Amino acid sequence: MSKTKILLTVTDNLQGPHPRPFNGSTVSLDYLEGFINKTTSIKKQPIVIFGANWCPDARLLEGVLQLPPVKEFIDKHCDVLNIDVGDYQINTGLFQFFDPAIEDGIPRVFILDVKGKTINLDSNDKMRAAREHSPQEIFDYLQDFVGN
Repeated sequence: MSKTKILLTVTDNLQGPHPRPFNGSTVSLDYLEGFINKTTSIKKQPIVIFGANWCPDARLLEGVLQLPPVKEFIDKHCDVLNIDVGDYQINTGLFQFFDPAIEDGIPRVFILDVKGKTINLDSNDKMRAAREHSPQEIFDYLQDFVGN
């Protein structure tokens, strides 16, 4: 039995320009692990998003995450860490923490359970085509993995 999903309404429109959530900071493996440990210690699910502000799919994804119903849902169940890859010259080594086969392609969204285990490895690249999905489809994808 699947859970009932939250539906967006006609007032939940994406406004442009989309946010620029990536700040160019280098993230260490220790920082990433600390984020995951801190988040799971408060019984929330970590979400790690690799992206860059030049990427329209990454920015659109952030726009959806900022829609009030999506933001409320995420804030209740998760903490999100945005990791900037720049022009693939920073932080890409952290892909290996999740999946050694990844070389590039953003945004990459890794959703972990409250025990810190990645639960969407087979679809972490789905948001690379965020522009091909409606805000509801993106929200449904998140709801498939969050709050279970």
